[in-house]
Amino acid sequence: MKRVILTSSSGVGLTYAGRADMVVPLIFRFVWGPLPTSHHLEDYLTGGYYRGDPEVRWSDLVGRLPQTGLAHKETGLVWFCETYGVEFIELWFDPEPNSQLQLIWILDYLRSHPSITHCLRLRRVNFDLREADGPQLRDRTVRESEIAECDFEIANMAWEAYRAPTPELCFGLLTRDLPRLPFLKPALEALLAELPSPITGLGATEARLIELIARGHNRTKELFQPGGLLETRVFDQWELGPLLEGLASGPMPAVAGLDPKLATLAPHDARGRNAAYRRSRLSLTEFGKAVLEGREDFRRHNPIRRWWGGTLLTNERLWRWDRERRLLIAP
Repeated sequence: MKRVILTSSSGVGLTYAGRADMVVPLIFRFVWGPLPTSHHLEDYLTGGYYRGDPEVRWSDLVGRLPQTGLAHKETGLVWFCETYGVEFIELWFDPEPNSQLQLIWILDYLRSHPSITHCLRLRRVNFDLREADGPQLRDRTVRESEIAECDFEIANMAWEAYRAPTPELCFGLLTRDLPRLPFLKPALEALLAELPSPITGLGATEARLIELIARGHNRTKELFQPGGLLETRVFDQWELGPLLEGLASGPMPAVAGLDPKLATLAPHDARGRNAAYRRSRLSLTEFGKAVLEGREDFRRHNPIRRWWGGTLLTNERLWRWDRERRLLIAP
């Protein structure tokens, strides 16, 4: 086996592009909810199954291979690459923030496996993998570079910063020169922009949501669909629902018209929740209009308990981001 591609879920299409003998899409979403533990991430990559353990492993997303069949099943990723003579391991991660977080995580992990680090190649994917069609993925020229020790060091620094209990270390990285990982700083800044504003109390995607609702876009389908009006770079359509629910609940909601049945449905009831979202007809409350105009702070009147990387945001520990001044504001 000559070539393996590691990519994010955005790069699933590479499986059919004929650019590698094996394509491994990594599934983790690091931009929403608590981060997986180091043990959980290790288990995902080392393979093996345990009684009562329902978790997906890396190999579950790779089908039968022409050269090795199902030999990769229930094995470790590194062990498989060593055993089957993989010559090149290419990293295809586009500029989307979650993909950049996956890149620094996998680089940090592979750093401790020197037997294969010489095989690693970084592809500078400067376009959206999810939106690229088959011919683009197959034929597009994508710059390649070897992985240097400084790349591992930056990845380790950035991954530890994102996992830290405050966003301060991530903010500090914005002043660093990171030419070999050119999409990392823009991704970190996009993530920091999702912290509450010091004026409105809303993150960038929340603010965009209420702007669109104020313009009359009252259907969740047009707000949530990939590549739609919202143009979010950080959250996917499954994460936008809880974000919208946060704006429509609490003592002083900014959004009205969300189907009340959502409050009674289990988080895993995707079918029921999707139907409830489709039934919703959204509008701004008077308070929501005041928030949109910067006359009210949403977080002064409503609770928050949300993860930003390793930081748990609460009303008592509410880190904020000033987008105009590019400044992190401590609680």
